[in-house]
Amino acid sequence: MDLIKSLFISASGLKAQNGRMRVIAENIANANSTARTPDEEPYRRKIPTFESHFDKEMKANMVELGRIAEDTTDFKSVHMPGHPAADEKGYVLQPNVNTLVETTDMREAQRSYEANLNVIDTTRKMLQRTIDILRA
Repeated sequence: MDLIKSLFISASGLKAQNGRMRVIAENIANANSTARTPDEEPYRRKIPTFESHFDKEMKANMVELGRIAEDTTDFKSVHMPGHPAADEKGYVLQPNVNTLVETTDMREAQRSYEANLNVIDTTRKMLQRTIDILRA
C-alpha cells in the first residue's frame, strides 16, 4: 500500500535529519574549544552527508545519514599569549566552526524534520479516514 510506503520513507527522513541535527549540535558545542597544547589541533567541524539506498522490501528509495566528513578549511588564529595552546608568537588556533552557518543548517534540518513529520501525520489521518469509511 502506498500510504504505508510513505510512512516508511518519511520515517527514514526523520532519522536522517535527527542525525544531522546531532552533528550540527556537536559543532555548535565545540565552536569555542581550543587545543590543550600548541602541537594539537582544535576541534574540526564535521559535515553530515546523506546516502540513498533502495529498500527491496518496500520497493522504495530511502535516505539515511551517511559518512560524517571533516571540514578541511583552515582554522582561525587568535592572539592570546597567555593561553596554554598559544604558539611561540602567542597565537591560538580556533575551531573552523561558524556558529551562524551552523545555526542556519540547524534551522534547515529542523524544517526538513518537521516536513517529514507532517507527511507522517497526514498519512496517519488518511489511513484513519479510510478505516472510518470502511467501517460505515
